[in-house]
Amino acid sequence: MSDPVIAQKKPCVVELEAAQSYWWCTCGRSANQPFCDGSHKGTDFTPLEFTVTESKKYGLCACKHTKNAPFCDAAHRDLR
Repeated sequence: MSDPVIAQKKPCVVELEAAQSYWWCTCGRSANQPFCDGSHKGTDFTPLEFTVTESKKYGLCACKHTKNAPFCDAAHRDLR
């Protein structure tokens, strides 16, 4: 599998609703970051479906190198 595109080197802070399904972009190609828009088609990437238990703002990973997908773990700080 190829490396994902780094959409940005900071999290996308978004308001999420509890129990709603979201699709996090894993390829970095989506124009609708941090969510999937189907731009991964033709690659080995697939979006990650997730839900949250609490309605609030979340920092979602945009560098695509988090070890806690889809949430930002500050991995962007180590990218060059």
